[in-house]
Parts: sequence; structure tokens; C-alpha cells
Amino acid sequence: MNGSGNRAATLVLLVALIVIWEIAGQLQLVAGGTLPAPSAILARIFVDRADYWPHVLATLRTSAAGFVIGNAIAILAAICFCVWPFSERLMRGVNIAIFAVPPIALVPVLVIALDGEVARITLAALLVYFPTMTATLSGLNDIDPRTADLISAYGGGRFRALRMVRLRAAVPAMMSGFQVAAPAAVLGAILAEFGSGARWGLGTYLLGSLGRAEPDRLWGIGVTATAIAGVGYGLAALVARMTTGVNRAVTMAPEPPQAGDAEHRMRSIAMTIAAIAFPFLVWQALLVISQLSPIIAKTPLGVVDYLFFSNASAVAQQKLLAALAETIPITIGGMFLGLAIAFVLALIAFAAPTIMNALLPFALITQTMPLVALTPLAVLIFGRGVAVTLVITVSVTFFAAFVVLAQGFALIPRAAFDLVDAYGANTVKKLWLVAIPASRNWLFVAARLAMPKALLGVMIAEWLATGRGLGNLLNQSRGYLDYGMIWTVALVSVLVAVALYQLTYAVDRMTRPR
Repeated sequence: MNGSGNRAATLVLLVALIVIWEIAGQLQLVAGGTLPAPSAILARIFVDRADYWPHVLATLRTSAAGFVIGNAIAILAAICFCVWPFSERLMRGVNIAIFAVPPIALVPVLVIALDGEVARITLAALLVYFPTMTATLSGLNDIDPRTADLISAYGGGRFRALRMVRLRAAVPAMMSGFQVAAPAAVLGAILAEFGSGARWGLGTYLLGSLGRAEPDRLWGIGVTATAIAGVGYGLAALVARMTTGVNRAVTMAPEPPQAGDAEHRMRSIAMTIAAIAFPFLVWQALLVISQLSPIIAKTPLGVVDYLFFSNASAVAQQKLLAALAETIPITIGGMFLGLAIAFVLALIAFAAPTIMNALLPFALITQTMPLVALTPLAVLIFGRGVAVTLVITVSVTFFAAFVVLAQGFALIPRAAFDLVDAYGANTVKKLWLVAIPASRNWLFVAARLAMPKALLGVMIAEWLATGRGLGNLLNQSRGYLDYGMIWTVALVSVLVAVALYQLTYAVDRMTRPR
């Protein structure tokens, strides 16, 4: 099928899916009408249009400021990491923590430590930082080494190579980072609005609408938030195409195993210890600089004292262990389920691109719709049990994993299929004999990307829907003004996310073919 035929088939399938949704909504076929028809959602947005503007403008202002600040810091950090590689190793603990921390766990901490709008902008910037930094650093390092050698041969140093070669080479990767960062900024802004008590913003509007039996309004807010995120994504893609002519995908490549002599191993161990300690030093320093009261702002030692040595430590430990027992199993289960769905969709995309092209816009909705907007909608359909947690977790994990796996399948050399083609193998056998075995490394990369997202999805579902686990414990602690538990849950959620992230990397290393 040619390009125009593919586009026509994709359009037909897309229209068919929208028509099915409209019929299901009009006839109230899903959960007694909790899934409104698209026409009803748009009509409600039109009716409520006067209410939207102050909320939309507040969210746009916060997310735009976070996008600009987060990207500026990310690019500067990537340049420093490229020019001085030891700084990247030293900051690795901070970077992984920023990537892995569930943003919902940071909201109460930021609200305690910072003024209203500053807290919201900070969260948006934090969510922007990691994807842009990772993409930019990848672009800065991904150059033909002969160009750097040529500059060095003519007496140029690392800064001249940076200016003449590396920065230019990094532009496509940087633009790809911007595309990921745009929806992330919107998510950060709405999450912060939701948990900070802000007067204006889509997060605030959503919170005020949760108690009403009006599914069309909730869906309208969700669609509006998704549209803002989608516009940001589209503008970043347009800028990428105008500046580079091509949109290059950027993923986290598997890290090769390192080997070396005893001295090298000792340096590596020392740097690892420093990388682990550095985030706690940064935490301590920020609290000292801010001069916040130790009653509401806990240092690392303050959290240790609260959890192990205070009068309330026994009760705190009991609550924390019970919450972890609820959160960790469903996080791991949701991640595996999301990976399985992503794997199947990647195989479908490889074998039948036309079908996948029609489903992709709906997959993008789950990626760009902020979780705090998606969760109430899922509750309307699936209730408040385990099912809604799994749905939310899968929705936020499968897309990133799907992109990585689809790219991995696309990178398989066509020559790898020549032998099975010669024996007349059908599509299923090609997938079984060639594509699936070749996807092993990409599957672990997808798992490392999906695990922190899975924990975020579970905690938000616990906060808003199920009343269980770490997310609910964090929400209750805010209501009780239990600052020790707020800081403890934030720290524990980061440690759990980092531990699960590192666990996937360790399993990858142990199972890697020799």
C-alpha cells in the first residue's frame, strides 16, 4: 500500500473509532453514561467556556515558565556534563532521583518549602529537566570522533569543539527532548495546582469539580488539559522540523558493562558513594539556605530521627510498612502489564503499521493527558478498586515503553530477515524467530523508563481513588499536618523508585548474554 493509501486507511479507522465512541456515549453503553459522547464533551466545554479562561491562563503561565527554566537548566547541565564528565558521575544520584521521584510526592514538600507560584513553577521545571538534559547530553556526545580530533589537531580545546561541533550536532536531540518536556511541564503545573491550594489553574478547577456528578465536565477539563499538552508537543515538533528538517527519536541506550583494573574499580566505587551522598548534601544545603523552621522542613537526619527515634516512630513505621505493602506489588504488576501491552503494540506496529497509525492518536491522549485529569475519569468507569489503579498505571507506562520497543524493532537490519524469507516464513514466524529475540536489550531500556512512571501512576490513583498505599498516606499526612511523615513518604518514594530502577538494570546485567 502506498503512502496515500496508508493515510486514507488510517483516517478511515480513526473516524470509525470516534463514531463508535459517539454511539457508545449517546446510548450510555459504558458504565451507565460515565463515558460521555465526544459531542457532549465539546458542548459542555462551550457552556463552561467563561469558567475556563482564568484556569487555562494560570496553567499556561506556570507550565510555560517551568518549561523555559527547566530547559535552560537542563541544557546548561548537559553542557557541563559533556565538558567535565566527572560532574555527570557526581550528579548521577541527583539526576536519577529527579527522574524517578513521583511528582505527587514532591508537591507537599515544595508547598512547605516555597511560596505558592514558585512551588508550582519549580515542579514543572523539575519534570522538564530530565528528558531535555538526557536528550541534549546524548546529542552532545553522539558525534563523529574524527571531527573532535581534527579540531584538537589544529590546537582547539574542548570548548571550541563544543561550540563548533557538539552544540550543532546536539540540536536534533535537544528538540526531541523539548517534545517530551512540553507535556511534562503541563503535568507538573496541574499536579502542583492540584496539591497546593492555588486559586486558579486546571488542577484547581478539576479538584473543585470532583464532587459533582457531571462526567461531561470532568472529561471537558481532561480534554482541555490534553489539548494544551498536545499543542505544546506539536509546537516543539514544528520547531524541530523547521530547525533540523528531521525529528530524531532519542532513547536511553543500554549502558555497556565496564571493566578495568583494581584502581579503576576503587575510583568507580568512590564515585558511586559520592553520587549517593550528594543528593542528601544538596537537600541539607537547600534547607539551610532557605532557613525554614525545622518543625515543618525536615533534614535527612530529621527524617531518620522521626522514623526511628521519636516517640511516634513505632506508629510511623507501622503506617509506612503497611503503605509500602500496598504500593510496591501493584507498581511491579502494573509495570509488567504495561510492558506486555507495549510489547504487543510494538509488534502490531511492526507487522501492521496502518492499524497502529489509527490507534496512535488515542495512545497519545493517554500520554499527554495529565494524570490528575485522567484518574477521575478512570474512576467513573472502573470504580475505586485495584482495577482503576492498574488502568492508570498501564496508561502512563505503556506509551514510553512502546516508543522504545517500536524504535528497537525498526532498527533491526533488514538483512536479518533474509534467511527466514528464503524459507518462506510468514509474518508471525519472522516476529518469533528474529524480531522478538532482537528486542531483549530494548525491553530492559523500556522497563527502566516505565518503572518510575508506574510508581507515579499508582500513587496518584491511591491519592485520588483507592484510599490506600503511599499516595493515600501522603494525602492523609497533609490533612493532619504531619510534616515528619510528609518528608518521610517523599524520601521513601524516591528511594523505592530508584531501587526499582536499579533493580531492572541489575537484572539486565545478570541476564545479558556473554
